Amino acid sequence: MRVHPFGAVSSPSCSNYTLRTTANEAEREYGSEVAGVLRRNFYVDDCLRSVSAEGKAIDQIACLRQACRKGGFRLTKFICNRRSVLESIPVEEQSKDVKTLDLSYDDLPIERALGVQWCVESDTFNFRITVKDKPVTRRGILSTVSSIYDPLGFAAPFTLAAKKLLQDLCREEKIGWDDELPDTYHRCWEEWLKELPLLKRL
Repeated sequence: MRVHPFGAVSSPSCSNYTLRTTANEAEREYGSEVAGVLRRNFYVDDCLRSVSAEGKAIDQIACLRQACRKGGFRLTKFICNRRSVLESIPVEEQSKDVKTLDLSYDDLPIERALGVQWCVESDTFNFRITVKDKPVTRRGILSTVSSIYDPLGFAAPFTLAAKKLLQDLCREEKIGWDDELPDTYHRCWEEWLKELPLLKRL
């Protein structure tokens, strides 16, 4: 075999090994900073990197693309919150949502970066909240609270109230997972649920 099959159990470790080997080889030609990006800024097949200046970003992207090409990788689907950086990247290597934009006039899109919504234009993280109609039970509350993806903990002060309510319900021995909630808990939950869509403004 000359290639590793996609989806095989060994594929992620082989890919990671190859990326690290590429970083070691790139260090001699492109320096320790480019090698460091290859070692520390990739998560599976996504590279997330922030630099202080546009010129530095343009140079680093060029070096990363060359280093990856030598290692058998193709870096593609680039997105950036600086238009001059995007213009320096060939159109075929840009994110599909950017390829169709007129970079002089159009707003940059909202992208997903490791599961988090990134508003590229304003360079901010956003919440996408879809309130689904769930029964007002312990199971329904757990489902709703768990649907808020917040790995960085931005919404923790808000979600903590719902988690506390769930904790209190779990202490109540008479209330099962699919039982209707007593009025006190029901009111607390409804008040919290009314405020949930406001996370979109954060």
